Amino acid sequence: MLRIISALGFMLFFHSVGHSQGQQPLTHAQTIAAFQQELNAEYRDPQRSPLPAAARKSFQGLPFFPVNDSLLVTATFVRDSTAQPFLIRTSTNQPRPYRKYGELRFLLHGKPQRLSVYQSLALLKVPTYADYLMVPFTDLTNGFGSYGGGRYIDLRFADVKTGKVLLDFNKAYNPYCAYSTGYSCPIPPAENQLSVAIRAGVMGNDH
Repeated sequence: MLRIISALGFMLFFHSVGHSQGQQPLTHAQTIAAFQQELNAEYRDPQRSPLPAAARKSFQGLPFFPVNDSLLVTATFVRDSTAQPFLIRTSTNQPRPYRKYGELRFLLHGKPQRLSVYQSLALLKVPTYADYLMVPFTDLTNGFGSYGGGRYIDLRFADVKTGKVLLDFNKAYNPYCAYSTGYSCPIPPAENQLSVAIRAGVMGNDH
């Protein structure tokens, strides 16, 4: 799992679950259970948690939508090597430099959808995170079950290199600014507004 880079002011989170030779691969439900456990562990950890101290003391775990297998989709990734850098809006009105790295194309409930994948230009200067990619999005659940400001899914270069991406909305999480002030969180661009309800991943913090 990636840590917060405080100087950059926004959350980086990525978690993957593998298996050793000779062991049975984890089921999707087991993979998501491990993801949720690790995310909850992060929120309990004073060194990593975005929660204020008082809220952390009473923290019982994040609210999650039930695991939804239909929201694990195979997407086609189309690389965009010509996109020019742009400034993405943030929750503190301090724009951050990004580049559109490519586009994910997939079907949800039989309808074609697209999500842009972004690369932080600031993180290119940090070797550990230079291959980090971000998919911020909004959907019809924002403010009605999920955080009103949208959610994120994280990817790495290795996830998109073949052109086929397992896009798992069950790993969608809230930006840190959903829980505390003092964070500058990228706001999902208008092109990443999905016209469907994504009832998967972390719910709003009012649940």
